[in-house]
Amino acid sequence: MTIWSVPEDDLPETFHVTTDEQLRAVSNLTRHRIMAVLRFEPATITQIAGRVGLAKGSSSYHVRLLERAGLVRVVRTRKVRGVVERYYAMAARSIALPDPAPGQPDVLLRNAVADLETAPDGARQVKMSHLRLTDEQFAELGARLAALADEYRALSDPSLPDVSLVFALFRPSFGGSAEGEQAEGEPAENEQAQGEQTTGEQTAGDGQ
Repeated sequence: MTIWSVPEDDLPETFHVTTDEQLRAVSNLTRHRIMAVLRFEPATITQIAGRVGLAKGSSSYHVRLLERAGLVRVVRTRKVRGVVERYYAMAARSIALPDPAPGQPDVLLRNAVADLETAPDGARQVKMSHLRLTDEQFAELGARLAALADEYRALSDPSLPDVSLVFALFRPSFGGSAEGEQAEGEPAENEQAQGEQTTGEQTAGDGQ
């Protein structure tokens, strides 16, 4: 899973999240949105607070956690009326998260859905398709989607409105419901068996 950013030219290509501290830092929705602010250009604590809708103290707290985890860094400073302002940027061009363990939430998709649900009307496009593909077609489609995302990432301009792109290509498993879990509206096995037995008796009676 990868969160893309377009910061300074001298930044490494990818930052791999490997520790629990880093995973906790990136899993938080507020910090996810702070990193979104820093995707294209550095910002101060005050600027971040204004963009994300936080109090300055809360913004400072979340940025410090991200900095401690190595996810963001100070890229420049300037002194304003005797106070040093720090400009923060992403620590790499992209952040790679580990795949979630079985049964664990997908951090990237969870945060993306939260952002999607707050998007204004007319400013989102959602599509889901069910396909039947060979392994080769599956891999080809994934590569084409990634290439298309890279193409438009190269066209990104910090002066333009923000757009988030998330795609998930996967082979679903439909056997994930808990054992014994009963679907809504579905009769219990004993009720269904009793119903079948009653129906059989009525049919036999009608035929006599």
